[in-house]
Amino acid sequence: MFSSPFSDDNDRDRTVSITLTDDTGRTLECYIEHSLSVDGQEYVLLLPVDSPIEVFAWEGEDEEEEAVLVEDDATLDEIFSTAQAVLSEQNLVLKNTAYALTVAGELPAVDESELFTLEIEDDETDLEPEQLQLLASFYHQEQEYAIYTPLDPLLFFARITKNGEPELLSPEEFRKVQPLLEEQLFNEVE
Repeated sequence: MFSSPFSDDNDRDRTVSITLTDDTGRTLECYIEHSLSVDGQEYVLLLPVDSPIEVFAWEGEDEEEEAVLVEDDATLDEIFSTAQAVLSEQNLVLKNTAYALTVAGELPAVDESELFTLEIEDDETDLEPEQLQLLASFYHQEQEYAIYTPLDPLLFFARITKNGEPELLSPEEFRKVQPLLEEQLFNEVE
């Protein structure tokens, strides 16, 4: 994932899209935000067509409650139909897509009182807190869950393989080429 140096009013070609596929065969349709070539290798910066969401389970008591990101596929599969029903009340369609769950449809306007700031602790990097907007909450087997969408875009970096297919960069590969990609992106934006 990468923070975008592009402003929302940039002219982007929203008709060019590409499909990422994960190891399980799930797909994620993405717009190509930017493409560039570094040392003969083509890279693309991708933005999902649909809005990514994150599901949190609220754990603990009263003031000690803590939001824990639900990353376990078995749990997500178990609560998927309930989450889908709750989101459909807002005319949003929940999709079990590759790399991130997404929703299709128009998101509600940002309400400051519905924002949640997620502090990410990582010893290796100094990550900015992530702001998330609450879309819905529900209970499943006496456990409270909340569905949020990030306010910042979720972006993916991929390389284009010899057969023209996008392939996500591993974290190690991304760290290696990140300075070159950022330099070229920022030079092109200026």
